[in-house]
Amino acid sequence: MNHKGTIQLETKRLILRRFLMNDADAMFRNWTSDPEVTKFMTWPTHQNVGVSRWVINSWIPSYEKADYYVWAIILKENGNEPIGNFHGLSKDDIEAVEFGYALGRKWWHKGIMTEVLRTVIDFFFEQVGANSVRAYHDPNNPNSGMVMKKCGMKYEGTLRSADRNNQGIVDQSWYSLLRSEWETNRLNRNSITGDNTCAEKTGK
Repeated sequence: MNHKGTIQLETKRLILRRFLMNDADAMFRNWTSDPEVTKFMTWPTHQNVGVSRWVINSWIPSYEKADYYVWAIILKENGNEPIGNFHGLSKDDIEAVEFGYALGRKWWHKGIMTEVLRTVIDFFFEQVGANSVRAYHDPNNPNSGMVMKKCGMKYEGTLRSADRNNQGIVDQSWYSLLRSEWETNRLNRNSITGDNTCAEKTGK
């Protein structure tokens, strides 16, 4: 794969960019301190802003790596304040990317995470050259699976008692999308809109 690193991506409503140290207060306020957001996460709810600051401080040096992908989700109408995060983990031996995400509760059910995921999927296929993208969710958190379905991902199956999150030992429901399927989906989208370019734009 031709890794690009965490470059800035943009849609009509959103900017995806690297985290900065001064994002810690917003990160803590908007999602990492909310037990409803972290309910199905594999990391604990942050008890103070110092934890969020420590996490960001651990991410920033890794931005030097070409295969490191951690974005802050910025809603343009909200200024430069992050409202969530998205991370991708490359599996170069099989040309795949696994991902996960979190979004502040205030911005749920507004299509924001679907917009983020579509943009990042396009990026990984179009610019990085991935052959597949994949992710899983706790079956008790079906809204996460709905986001994946809306982005064309297909349900692969459920592994029983395969993970541990803040609810204990849980199942994993897996979804994936192959490059060939993405190409077909994109052609179908373009034929409907009459546009031969991606709806989203990317750049540094």
